[in-house]
Amino acid sequence: MFSIETFYNNYEADTTELTVNGRKFSILLPKTLDRFINPDDIFQDFPLWTKIWQASWALAGYLADMPVNPQKRFLEIGAGVGVVSIVAATAGHHMTMTEYDSDALQFARANAHLNGLPQLSIMPLDWNRPGLKGRFDYIVGSEVIYREGSLQALGRLFQTYLKPEGEVILVSEMRKTIGAFFKQMEPIFKIQAQKKVLRSEGEKIRIVLFKLTFK
Repeated sequence: MFSIETFYNNYEADTTELTVNGRKFSILLPKTLDRFINPDDIFQDFPLWTKIWQASWALAGYLADMPVNPQKRFLEIGAGVGVVSIVAATAGHHMTMTEYDSDALQFARANAHLNGLPQLSIMPLDWNRPGLKGRFDYIVGSEVIYREGSLQALGRLFQTYLKPEGEVILVSEMRKTIGAFFKQMEPIFKIQAQKKVLRSEGEKIRIVLFKLTFK
């Protein structure tokens, strides 16, 4: 069972405050990356979960604006430290948050506690060997298509866990893998893509919002 006291004993963390659609959240992030990287090859399994990506912010805001239906179940994949599911659950959505990295899962659980959501469903999920039960009305994720080698597993995951009438909602920055993503998913899914520009401190970040439904 998760213990916030044990978390603080095991990890050094800083608190970041963020506001999504007018609501304020406190998010714990690692103070340093040293324990999470391979000093011999810092790019091998680099801990991408240790930051809050702009795409996660955008997806969180999008879900928070969606009408709440308590009967609809959401599955978040690649949740990182938990921003998207925490914001969406606070808005009233029925969320199941998943992540592969064990350290990320601990931060996600700590962040759920910190934001008043100790009962939020948070589970480990390996895309290549998924062990979840049931299907979901929505599968959501941010920055989950940046590795071309993971797209085949991602497609199988969607087919396994999305209800026949369900919808996949993904947000990503503009990346080279988007073309490969379309090629992988197009035979099975109808794909809608909408480009958006986020502005933050004078910086423009181009993102794409994807919606996928079964053909």
